[in-house]
Parts: sequence; C-alpha cells; structure tokens
Amino acid sequence: MAKNEDAIIEYIRNFVDGHGGDYPSWYVGLAENPRERLITEHKVDILNDLWIFSTAENAHAARRIERHFAEVLKTDGGMGGGADTDCCVYVYRKNIHTHP
Repeated sequence: MAKNEDAIIEYIRNFVDGHGGDYPSWYVGLAENPRERLITEHKVDILNDLWIFSTAENAHAARRIERHFAEVLKTDGGMGGGADTDCCVYVYRKNIHTHP
C-alpha cells in the first residue's frame, strides 16, 4: 500500500535513528522491485543487514523522498538513478560487503 511522502520520511528516519543514526552510513535508493535490487545490485544480506523499503504514491514522490535524504541528511544514494516509474524507496546500512 502506498504511503504519502511525510509518512515514508518519518518511517525511514525512525528506522535509521533506531539503529544509531549516522545518516551518511546509509544508502537510499529507488526501485520497482527493492528486494531484488538490494540483493543483486547492492549485495545486501537480507537476513543479517539492516534494510527497509516503502512504496510511495508515485515516482515523483519517491524521487523527492530520495532527494530529501541525500541533500538534507547526507545519505549515500544514486540521485537520478533508477527508472522513471520506480515508486519504492529503499534504505540499507552500508557494510563492507555491500555495493553502492
């Protein structure tokens, strides 16, 4: 179910803050299928790494959320990457085995 921008920002902030904050240690991105992207492209260990995702109302909202985290909170991320239709915003804590 899609959430509005403020709800997704709060959800992600609560998750990151609950795991020590330090926003530059986190990556925020967009995907149509976030689990697949996390596993195949970023090499996130789904069982042991910290990660979440949420579905935005549309791709424009998802991009605004991604921009908020990159510009305001200084997370890592592929600003402008992904497809124009990607509505899922995902976040994971970077690790030595993950790939940005």
